[in-house]
Amino acid sequence: MASELINIIILSTLAGLATGVGGLLAVIRKPGKKLFGFLTGFAAGVMLVISFMGLVIEAWKDIGYLMTTLGFAIGAIVMFLLDVYIPHIHFSTKETGKVNKKLFKTGILIALGITLHNIPEGISVGAGYIHLPEFGVLIAIAIALHNIPEGIATALPIYMSGASRITAVKIAFFSGMVEPIGALFAGLFLKNYVSSVSIALAFAAGVMVFITLDELIPSTTKGSHEHSTALGIIAGTVSTFLLLGIFHI
Repeated sequence: MASELINIIILSTLAGLATGVGGLLAVIRKPGKKLFGFLTGFAAGVMLVISFMGLVIEAWKDIGYLMTTLGFAIGAIVMFLLDVYIPHIHFSTKETGKVNKKLFKTGILIALGITLHNIPEGISVGAGYIHLPEFGVLIAIAIALHNIPEGIATALPIYMSGASRITAVKIAFFSGMVEPIGALFAGLFLKNYVSSVSIALAFAAGVMVFITLDELIPSTTKGSHEHSTALGIIAGTVSTFLLLGIFHI
């Protein structure tokens, strides 16, 4: 139990650290549209395959279609409500105006939004790992890929406001560090309840699909990089198919 909990915390922490990596990229060099489109598409492909071929199928086997549907819907609704009432600006949003305190405030608001969005993501990692460690690893990888552009979205306006590189990266870093809180909750309270774990898997699928459809794919639809996004989705999908097959997940 203790070692499992430690592994869950480590995985969720690594996924959260990816937000800081995105912040670092933002202050060094903002990724070009083609690279961003490919990476975002790759993350979308990974998350969709894991959600439907992994999480939903396993939940369906354990608790049936009604409870799986309910768990999935709750996960998607939770993320929708967070997005409506505590929105965070997506990477593709362009800020206009002079470099000033407004940009700094924008970055802080994005960081706060991402911080709250990261809690259910942490639950997804924990629930996946409890069900099957390999699931937890794949979910953590998918969420880490998703967190990189979120880190860029956090750090970029803060850095552009005139704040130091270190300040921008630190704020992005700390916004990702709440992810282990959600994972810890899953590790402590779901372990002894098989049905709860299965519902949490369906919940995690709802969270991940909403993130993919509401954030990842829309953020790459503007500009001249649509082919890069499509190639990224295909690459992410194929890679996840291979991983699921090779490791018999």
